[in-house]
Amino acid sequence: MNNNQKPIVIEFPLRGEWNAPTTPAKRVPSHGTNRMGLRYAFDFLQLNWGNPQKPSYNVSFLHYLFLGVPLKKCYCWGEGIYAPCDGEVVFVEDGNRERKIAHWLVDSLIGIKNALFFNEKKHDFKKIAGNYVILKCSNDVYMAFVHLQTNSVNVCLHDKLKKGTHIGNVGHSGNSTFPHLHFQLMDSSDIANAQGIPCLFEEYEIYQNGDWKTVYNQIPSATDRIRFIK
Repeated sequence: MNNNQKPIVIEFPLRGEWNAPTTPAKRVPSHGTNRMGLRYAFDFLQLNWGNPQKPSYNVSFLHYLFLGVPLKKCYCWGEGIYAPCDGEVVFVEDGNRERKIAHWLVDSLIGIKNALFFNEKKHDFKKIAGNYVILKCSNDVYMAFVHLQTNSVNVCLHDKLKKGTHIGNVGHSGNSTFPHLHFQLMDSSDIANAQGIPCLFEEYEIYQNGDWKTVYNQIPSATDRIRFIK
């Protein structure tokens, strides 16, 4: 990361094995824009590392290409999301439906349409974020957990959470092209005007040369196979 802002050190928000195809270790801004606190955002999903193509779904490629994938066949759909630090829940959005099939073309077209006609100044972020939670960690440090599974949110507004508390599950709501967790730190709960904040994960493991190695105060690259078990 090339930035002058000191990263916030936090716990990894997921459990088990993950990959971060979108990460600020690859480029900044990671999502191609500084708008809406996106500068240092991550996307996390699970892959079949035993398959040379490393798919994130349990169907054939042709099935995925032409018919899409039922959500229950997407590896990370329904996986738990956990608070990376103590904090207070300052926003909750749940109940927005997910498309039952993850289809690369349909989801991409919907995402393009929503992006073209979305105005963040109207603060209707559920159109792109779907179900999401914002956690206040300290003054001027907030976390957003985005695209959550419908009706999986396990916290309420103003709840005081302890580090490791279950927040909700990975889903496919909003502008999601495939089930995943979109995760970002920002300096305000006002997403329309928030600036992104960099972070480091205090501890996780990375798979290298046939073995797991523990690393500290790092973030994963786009090709890393990582895990966090607590």
